[in-house]
Parts: sequence; structure tokens; C-alpha cells
Amino acid sequence: MKTLIKLAFLLCLFLSFGSSHAKENSDTVFLVWGGKSGWIGQKLVVLLKEQGYKVHAAESRLENRTDIENEIAKVQPDYIINAAGVTGTPNVDWCEDHQQQTIRTNIIGTLNLVDVAYLHDLPVTNFGTGCIYEYDQDHPMYSNAKYTEEDEPNFTGSFYSKTKVWLEKLLNSYTNVLNLRLRMPISSDLHPKNFITKITKYQKVIDIPNSMSILDDLLPISIEMTLRGLRGNYNFVNPGVISHNQILDLYKKYVDQSFAYENFTIEEQDRILKSRRSNNQLDTEKLEKEFPELPGIQNSIHNVFEKMALTEKKNGK
Repeated sequence: MKTLIKLAFLLCLFLSFGSSHAKENSDTVFLVWGGKSGWIGQKLVVLLKEQGYKVHAAESRLENRTDIENEIAKVQPDYIINAAGVTGTPNVDWCEDHQQQTIRTNIIGTLNLVDVAYLHDLPVTNFGTGCIYEYDQDHPMYSNAKYTEEDEPNFTGSFYSKTKVWLEKLLNSYTNVLNLRLRMPISSDLHPKNFITKITKYQKVIDIPNSMSILDDLLPISIEMTLRGLRGNYNFVNPGVISHNQILDLYKKYVDQSFAYENFTIEEQDRILKSRRSNNQLDTEKLEKEFPELPGIQNSIHNVFEKMALTEKKNGK
């Protein structure tokens, strides 16, 4: 009986806190670039609305500074999130042939937003990339040598990554920026931008361990980091690494038992691509100090596939 009373008390306390918290949230305004059509931006808009915040999906384009200024003046946000940018379709090779457009969005556009926000004393959470490092002699594959936020980027094998390196160096001069370094984002949906979806469409894949970002775990954390007022660069990936083969084996186990794939080497991959790809392991100690409960990639990936399998079953696939 005492246990039931205690549980009832805790439930009432939780509901009371939740109601109060929601009331506070309703006065907080987020303005999200990429919230109208971007995969990650749309997910953030949904999460923020579920938490009771006022959310506006930005109408202005990063390339147009005047429109950014006008929209910020109109919306009067407390927080800005930038999940917009150019990654290319169907992949980053697009950026090799559209360098000016890539610069205009990924560098000039992002700086427009950050600089205007800085002048208005507004914080910006920017979704960047961790694809600015590669395994080398000091950070060999299958070792415990990981890249920290302080390490100098050493990968410029693609024009996309080059722009991100240049941008990050410039963002480091701004005190209002939280820069989250995503890598190979994974989600429990099968969106075309999902890393799982991408590699299931490839005829052949490389089998290399990589740091990756499970959005189901990390996007809620990005909101909390924004609210905590954190600044600077964070390796925004789950602890540990996972290989392409491991992911595809789990896809076959959970989603499609008839699925098959083939491997090839990095050298063979490079011959069919316009640009090289980044492969690395990022250090997550800084992120884990803030969120010690963040699950490792090897454990969390099973939850992703369980959700995915359930969705596919509901859809009759």
C-alpha cells in the first residue's frame, strides 16, 4: 500500500512538474533553419513542438542576409538552430561540380546567419560535420586513438569537407555558436538521407569502422545543449564505432532477410567517386561529460533496427 501511495505521489509530482515546465516552454521561441524541408530540421521542429516550445521554420535563405535580418526581427527568437546546408544529391560528389553554390550556402550563408545572430546577441546551434578527419599513422583504424575537438582537421579529400573545415575555423571566432559535428546520421526511419538507407542502395560497400550519429539519441540532446547555453565544437556522435558490414548485417536480420551486399576496397571505391570519403573515430569524452547516459553505437543501433522493423511491419512490407 505504501508503495502505491509513493508511486501516486511521484506521478503527481511528475505531472505537476511537466505542466509547469510546459508553461515555461510555451514562452520560449526557436527559429529553425532547415525546418521547412530539411530532414534533420523537420525532426527538430517536431521535437520542439512536442516539448511545448514555440517553433518557427525559417522562411529566409541563408544566402540572403537582409531576409535573415528581417525574419529575426519579426520572429524575435530566443534560440536559433541551423540545420540547413548543402550536402549534395545524391551525395557529396555534387559539391565537386557546384563549388560556388556550395560555398555560397555552407560558408557565406552560415556566416550570414551566425553574424546577424551575434549582432542581436542570440545563440546559434549549428549542425556541422565530423567528416573533417581521416585515419592516419597517429590515429590508425581499430586503435584507441580518437580525434578530439581540439585536433586540427586533416581531411580535405572532398570539396564538401573543405568548406566545412573553412567554416569551422571561422565559427571559432564567434562566441555565440554551439557547433555539433554530426557523422553519417542514422535514424529509425528509412529517409533517403539516412545512412542506412544510403548504403542499402549501393551495389558495393567498404567495411570500415566509423563514428556515427544516431539521431534518435542525439537530437533531443541537441535541444538540451542549446538550452544549457553550451558553446564551441562538440563531436556529436554516439560513443564507439560501427562498420558498414555490421549495419548491413543488422538490416538483413531485422528488416529484409533476403538482402545481400558485396564489399570492395577503399581504392576501388575512390576510382568510381569524384571525391574521397572521410573515415574516422571521434572522441566523445566532452559530450559524455554533459550526457553520461548517452548510449554507445553498438547498443543503440539495435534499438534503431527494432523500431525500423516495426514500422516496416506496420506498412506491410
